[in-house]
Amino acid sequence: MPLENSTVAPPPNWATSTSAPTPTPPPADPTPDTPPKRTRGWLGWLIAAVLIAGLAWAKVKYFPSPTAGEKGGGKGGAGAGKGGKGGPGGGTKVPVQVYVVAATRLSDEVASTGSVMADESVTIQSEISGKITSLNIQEGQPVRKGQLLFTINAADVQAQLQKQEYNIKLYQDQEKRQHTLLEKEYISRQEYEQSNNALLTAQADLQALRVTLAKAFVRAPFDGVLGLRNTSVGAYVSPGTAITTLSRVSPVKIDFNVPSRFAQSVRVGDPVLVTDEATTKKIEAKVYAINPQIDPVSRTLPVRAIYPNKHLELRPGGFVKVNLELGETDEALQIPTEAVVPVASGYTVFVVRKGKAAVQPVNIGVRSDKVIQITKGLAVGDSVIRTGILQVKEGDRVSIQK
Repeated sequence: MPLENSTVAPPPNWATSTSAPTPTPPPADPTPDTPPKRTRGWLGWLIAAVLIAGLAWAKVKYFPSPTAGEKGGGKGGAGAGKGGKGGPGGGTKVPVQVYVVAATRLSDEVASTGSVMADESVTIQSEISGKITSLNIQEGQPVRKGQLLFTINAADVQAQLQKQEYNIKLYQDQEKRQHTLLEKEYISRQEYEQSNNALLTAQADLQALRVTLAKAFVRAPFDGVLGLRNTSVGAYVSPGTAITTLSRVSPVKIDFNVPSRFAQSVRVGDPVLVTDEATTKKIEAKVYAINPQIDPVSRTLPVRAIYPNKHLELRPGGFVKVNLELGETDEALQIPTEAVVPVASGYTVFVVRKGKAAVQPVNIGVRSDKVIQITKGLAVGDSVIRTGILQVKEGDRVSIQK
């Protein structure tokens, strides 16, 4: 291209209205309206240091690093044993105490609580309404069967009884005359039967009045001791009004319950050791009656024992402790009470097998405050953990302490 035809751009004209670019001014000094830019202070560094220290403490406390001996010795060092990582020598051992199971002598007894009952006991009441005319009740004193206790005013009954006796005399005379006429065939048999029926009805009414009159004289139904009386001579009583009580306290009965698992072991005649709560005196009674049914609510078997009580050692209504003897055995397996762990399905214990804790389900029998009989699940020679149960788990290595 020829040079003469090319055009050259004119130089910039700085004199025009367009101003030249100016440099950026330096930042102004801070003022209340323009605060300085925030930077991390010493307080932030302090908080970060505290957090790091807390995490390090938690790591050491709850996630300790295994020691050289616990790692299993790598290549089989002298302190590490033959196993590698996680070998037989590894893991923290839980210190525990054990009980070695052995056959022991056991008196098979069932401990229970019972109540003392009178051999016979009734509330003396009146069967008819009326006013008490005599009262022969010596409170707390023994009485004999048939002894008169009190009487009710029965003057009206006695009057009706006398009237009925007169009527019967009249009906008897009529019956004799009618019978004579019947033999001579002066009357029909129907007329005679009507006369005879009137006599029989009158005699029945007389017997009813005599029964009512007998109810006015209340007598002791059996030998016993009278209680406290609740009324006085001249009081008006109605049927069902309690006058006093009569109890036969020699012998006495002792009612108690045994768990249903012992139902097949209880027999009539078994000895029962009874301890009176009031005097702590121990006496021996005998089982004489067993309920044929187990209580479906408490799952216990009601049992009743009897004691002669000749010296009135026990009072009806008292509370006693009962030990029912079911026999003795020399092959019982018993362990400390604290070694048994109750679970939803029954009972378990921890036993030591090959240096590790193992859970063993068991069935229990007779128990006391110190030992429990094991009927199933253990054998002679088993080592049962009795301390440290809350810290040990299935499969944990344990260290047996003396």
